[in-house]
Amino acid sequence: MADQRTVALYPGTFDPVTNGHVDIIARTSELFDRVIVAVASSRKKQPLFDLETRVRLMEVACRDIAHVDVQPFQGLLANEYDRLEISVVIKGLRSVTDFEYEFQQAQANRRLHEGFETMFFMPRDRNTYISSSLVREILSLGGDVRDFVPANVQKHLDQLQEEK
Repeated sequence: MADQRTVALYPGTFDPVTNGHVDIIARTSELFDRVIVAVASSRKKQPLFDLETRVRLMEVACRDIAHVDVQPFQGLLANEYDRLEISVVIKGLRSVTDFEYEFQQAQANRRLHEGFETMFFMPRDRNTYISSSLVREILSLGGDVRDFVPANVQKHLDQLQEEK
């Protein structure tokens, strides 16, 4: 049998990148030969940051994690599965609500691509309640989110607040 490298893909809008995202990426990188972080364009959401900025923020947040490649992404994940030679797609689960949504997505992707595999990761306890949506809400109400996001993201969030 040929030596086969394992590649995990971790997709998301990452708007903004949180410490929970980075934790899942770091833990994934210990299990797979390569991790592709696919930063989605997200037409249905109105992101704080444009796609290019979110890609740069993720690159900086992950720069000390080995075997991680950050890429912009748009389109159907099932269509990218073969092109990127993905072994598995990683999804983070914080709650039962997350599971219900991600389970439906995983089943639909498997229907679109027979070999599609999804692996669910639970966050560490300290990150269980952190989501990009929560960070955006706290930020919109003038709250401090520095415990929830990497330092480079906090810097960009501070600049965004100063512009308002």
